[in-house]
Amino acid sequence: MKKRICLLITSALLHGAVGAEPRSDCKIGRIVDFPVTMVGFQPQAVLKVNGKDATFVADSGAFYSMISPGRAAELGLHLSPAPDGFWVVGVGGDVRPNIATVTLTIAGVEIPHVEFLVGGSDAGAVGLLGQNVLALEDTEFDLGRGMIRIMRHVGCGKTDLAYWVPAGGSYSVLETKSMPGERTHIVAPIYVNGKRLEAVFDTGAATSFISLAAAARIGLKPGGPGVVAAGMSSGVGRSMVPTWIGPVAEVKIGDETIKNSRLRFGGEFGDTDMLIGADFFLSHRIYWSDKLGKMFFSYNIGSHIFDLSLLGQQKPLTAAGSANGPARPQEPPLADADGYSRRASVRLTRADLAGALDDLDQAVRLAPAHVGYLRQRAMVEARMGQPAKAIEDLDRLLKIDPRDVEGLVARAGIRYARDPKTDVRADIDTASAAAAKPSDTRLDIAGLYDQIGDYRAAVGQLDLWIAAHRDDSRRPIALNQRCWARALTGTQLDLALSDCNAALAGMPHNPAFLDSRGLVRLRLGQYAQAIADYDEALAANGKIAWSLYGRGIAKLRLGQKDAGEADLAKARELEPDLPDRAKKLGVAP
Repeated sequence: MKKRICLLITSALLHGAVGAEPRSDCKIGRIVDFPVTMVGFQPQAVLKVNGKDATFVADSGAFYSMISPGRAAELGLHLSPAPDGFWVVGVGGDVRPNIATVTLTIAGVEIPHVEFLVGGSDAGAVGLLGQNVLALEDTEFDLGRGMIRIMRHVGCGKTDLAYWVPAGGSYSVLETKSMPGERTHIVAPIYVNGKRLEAVFDTGAATSFISLAAAARIGLKPGGPGVVAAGMSSGVGRSMVPTWIGPVAEVKIGDETIKNSRLRFGGEFGDTDMLIGADFFLSHRIYWSDKLGKMFFSYNIGSHIFDLSLLGQQKPLTAAGSANGPARPQEPPLADADGYSRRASVRLTRADLAGALDDLDQAVRLAPAHVGYLRQRAMVEARMGQPAKAIEDLDRLLKIDPRDVEGLVARAGIRYARDPKTDVRADIDTASAAAAKPSDTRLDIAGLYDQIGDYRAAVGQLDLWIAAHRDDSRRPIALNQRCWARALTGTQLDLALSDCNAALAGMPHNPAFLDSRGLVRLRLGQYAQAIADYDEALAANGKIAWSLYGRGIAKLRLGQKDAGEADLAKARELEPDLPDRAKKLGVAP
């Protein structure tokens, strides 16, 4: 760690205007602030596209800003083809994009004729705000305080730019690589277990992530000591890749060393070995100057560095290398509701639900008619096991805006989870009518129709989503969902089989997908093929009740009475009401 040296800060350089004369030759100021809200580990910023509010993921790992095809259709954007031979490559594969030209409004400033790439997976927002915007000048990433800043320095070539660190405080410096001819990524060498890795600092990656090949170089391999499977991961392309999490003795980034951590690995990133994700950015305040080729960063006391919350890690690692970092100091009162909302989102990423709820109480107190704050508080209340309070907030929200799609979907889901006998159809139908035809929310609405047993309506929602999301990494999941809905109704079985085959082509050997195809083949009378699918599904997960039940029926119809009865009995043990539910759908021995 470096110790803080004297650095004088000037007033802001707003829109290029230099502020008051400082007491040294070094001037640092802000061009524009991007308030960001953490949605999970995604830093999201609200801008305007052609005058319409649009939420973007601030993605320092994206060389260019991008909009998903579904969201482009929602915004009514005119598309033109990208130049021949132009592709975008990511963790999930490559995509041939289109181009849309829009008027982008940032912090009230209109910028006409801004080009966006259009393609790839839906990012949970309208799109990605890439380095063609974030790297206009220097960039300060202060995600722990809900802010990204476009900065400018003048005459600071020999001065360290960690201007927020008080005298005597510690910070780190990392030399970053120049990217000739293109303003793309923040690239720098780091060291993991003593091995040099090329890393991209990528706010669009939720967690830090090592490629499969680089992981092998540092001693991490699937099935190795302490390594556990960590599910599938996706990027810009349509594919998903398996990932693992394993132990790492040491990570050295600039002057900072993190001991005894655990990191995710899997997939390949082209000529990059590792992505340093939003988990690292949340735990640090970072100033990057492409012109100087340097990144300055300081650790946020009490934060964890590499997020492993998906595996239930209760004591994440801190920069001190211990499981329990120092307690976060008492946060000061904030000036406005948006500040409380953004701080709540950061607290949520740290699993501080009580702190997030306190902040959202303040946000709602200051802006009681703001539907976003009510929705945000409802989601926290639901996570805290307070469904009645969550529903009360969603009721308030929907009185203000009766066609708020996210609110309708959330209320239907919470009410149904609380009591499956509750009639939530009105909310689902209203959400379906209010959502734009290509909306990403169609996938959630389809799931709700599936829950209440209206499988034909679920198919209709999936038809709309699949048509608008041809390159999305979740496409195999949607295809399987449509296959399953058709299998349950026993209709359009040829189309159902085609969907399941396509889903398995995208995600081979997935037990849920095999379970769906098994039911289709059972309905078609292809009993031996159904048993083969069920065998493979149950080899991966022996507790899929539908697979046991379907295999039992298939065996009975092939004259294998004892084996069939045994499977049916195991299915009843797992889900006692399954035979009655299946019989109503026409699936019975």
